[in-house]
Amino acid sequence: MRLSVNVDHIATLRQARRGDEPDPVAGALLAEMAGADGVIVHLREDRRHIQDRDLKLLRQVVKTHLNMEMAPTEEMVSIAQEVGPDMVTLVPERREELTTEGGLDVAGKAHLLSPVLRALQGRGIVVSLFIDPVPDQVKAASKLGADFIELHTGKYAEAEDTATELHELEKLEEMANMAHKLGMGVGAGHGLNYRNVRNVAQIEAVEELNIGFSIIGRALFVGLERAIKEMKELVSK
Repeated sequence: MRLSVNVDHIATLRQARRGDEPDPVAGALLAEMAGADGVIVHLREDRRHIQDRDLKLLRQVVKTHLNMEMAPTEEMVSIAQEVGPDMVTLVPERREELTTEGGLDVAGKAHLLSPVLRALQGRGIVVSLFIDPVPDQVKAASKLGADFIELHTGKYAEAEDTATELHELEKLEEMANMAHKLGMGVGAGHGLNYRNVRNVAQIEAVEELNIGFSIIGRALFVGLERAIKEMKELVSK
């Protein structure tokens, strides 16, 4: 099981003062040294945390796997083609949201997403789609030609009782298996933390977990290296 670390929230802290520290690029280097298998950043249209400078520097220094989350817009496609991340994850984006609230509607917007996938894949970039764990979206992602999907684990992470948690976990496993059978790679993320990650990590078809907020939050108390090593140990078991 691979662990990719999202360093957006290091940039969030920096942007609170519009300064130059803490630096998410330095955080990415520390993450790799601590055993992370990849680094994730979301370059938002409003540039609320990660900046263009960060992305360009990360492309130069990240030695593992650089995953750029982005909205499927003309501007972002152009930036991704120029920078050349290892993977692009297409996500829905609304400026008023605090964080990504749900999966991409691949089934309803395939005609808009198709040219984006072709443009990125034509440059040798692996394309992942961030989707809710429902059959229509998984099938639509496969039909569109996605290389990878990332299952939105928000409902599982936010479950208020054991029955709901188990139901959402079952959906994640079923959709991961479906995607795997359709020939796509499978990742999962959103809301995963040190208390709930183990069950998702045990889903055999899931190859990678993408985690940010929980790790950066824990790092405030124990340091980034230890926070990543602790999460890596949980997902590896």
